[in-house]
Amino acid sequence: MQTWIDLFHLAWPFLLKGAGYTLAFALAAMVLGLALGFLVALLRVARVPVLGRVAALYVSATRGTPLLVQIFVIYYGLPSVGVEFSPTTAGVLALTLNVAAYLSESMRGAIDGVTQGQWHAGYSLGLTWWQTMRHVVAPQALRLAVPSLSNSLISLIKDTSLVSVITVTELMLATKEVIAQTFQPLPLYLAAAALYWLMSAVFEWVQRHVEDRLALADRR
Repeated sequence: MQTWIDLFHLAWPFLLKGAGYTLAFALAAMVLGLALGFLVALLRVARVPVLGRVAALYVSATRGTPLLVQIFVIYYGLPSVGVEFSPTTAGVLALTLNVAAYLSESMRGAIDGVTQGQWHAGYSLGLTWWQTMRHVVAPQALRLAVPSLSNSLISLIKDTSLVSVITVTELMLATKEVIAQTFQPLPLYLAAAALYWLMSAVFEWVQRHVEDRLALADRR
């Protein structure tokens, strides 16, 4: 029977490679999700007649259904209507659409948290709605939204484990593949959990660093 040390020596290259894919998936979904989430938040705040309602429906449907179901719909369901994605593309798309819905609510709440006086100040300077949003409201809203945005992005690290169900070789699937060879589930699942924890801890440190920098900028 293999000792845990021998087992980890065998498994670490596979687990680290899987962790690398997990980070790549998370970062891609983070960047795309932030862009889409900001757009959705703007549509809702600006109350664009039709698009605002479509955005609200998208947020409600995404937040009201499990991510696993969304992955299945995109990867297994859409091919039935002629839309087909590779496992990697389907995984990134599902994660992006899911996290963007949550990020949009965080951004919308932060924008609504900026006082009306800031809007009036922008208008009094002759700025348009978009210019006021860009130069006056958005920077203040970002400071308010950082903790909530960071929490959603940290959760995304863990959510990437779900794309293993569509054969994407991230950390969880890599762990399962090693388990299938070694028949040692406990130490390997613990090792995978440790890697998820480590990655989340790094992002938590980044979050605190950003919050400290923003707090320092406010004091200045």
